[in-house]
Amino acid sequence: MENFHLVHEDGVYKLKRENAERASKVIDSNKQDAISQSRDFIVKQGGGSLKIHKNDGGFQEERTYPKSNDPRKSKG
Repeated sequence: MENFHLVHEDGVYKLKRENAERASKVIDSNKQDAISQSRDFIVKQGGGSLKIHKNDGGFQEERTYPKSNDPRKSKG
């Protein structure tokens, strides 16, 4: 499964593949819209894991798209 990170850098949100230096997508919008656009991008790529970071750089949460690909059977 592909892993992506949504981070806030230089005043914009950047969706990056894990261990990549360049962003796959740059989103100049609010965080909710950035999450939505990231989800759409990941689904078009065949699915994956989205690790959402807080604006200060810390980890916030992880989501799997599509949900059926989630390797853990958890409520979260």
